[in-house]
Amino acid sequence: MPPVTQWLLVANVAIYLLEGTGMLPAEAFALWPPGGFESRFEPWQLVTYSFLHANTAHIFFNMLALYMFGGEIERLFGSRFYTQYYFAAVISAALCHLVVTALLGAPQVPMVGASGGIYGLLLAYGIYFPHRRVILLFPPIPMPARVFVFGFAAIELLLGITQTAAGVAHFAHLGGMLGGWLMIQYRRRGFPFRM
Repeated sequence: MPPVTQWLLVANVAIYLLEGTGMLPAEAFALWPPGGFESRFEPWQLVTYSFLHANTAHIFFNMLALYMFGGEIERLFGSRFYTQYYFAAVISAALCHLVVTALLGAPQVPMVGASGGIYGLLLAYGIYFPHRRVILLFPPIPMPARVFVFGFAAIELLLGITQTAAGVAHFAHLGGMLGGWLMIQYRRRGFPFRM
């Protein structure tokens, strides 16, 4: 397994275990919406939220996706660009979530999870390996990677617009894909890139 993917897996699991012991003040590192007199927002939360997870299922599925797709993308991009790519997706996911929740007047609750970075990796996988076969867990249906990835994007958009599955940051997932797409355009064309 490439080094950055391995480091991300170890860091996420270690921090999750620390959360469970109560030794880590998770509320200081989760992403809180800015604004208001008693806002708990801090700039570092744009990154640190991605190392926190709400429960065992949350971290399991995020780390499974990181394991399945991250190594392949890291080998393609190289460790340096891969690191930049992953954290650009994480930050883009955070910013998208903050903008959408502010526009919707959503409650002041924190966001946690690596999903923004993971959705950025999914996008890269669908673009660079579009014909690779991916099998869903439930139900176990094989499909090309691009269908899998763009199907997930469409579902996230639908769930976000309809505000279905409360407690899930659907627009953060899409924001991670947006950040990934911008980084791919930069990789292909340099900056400022052409559409």
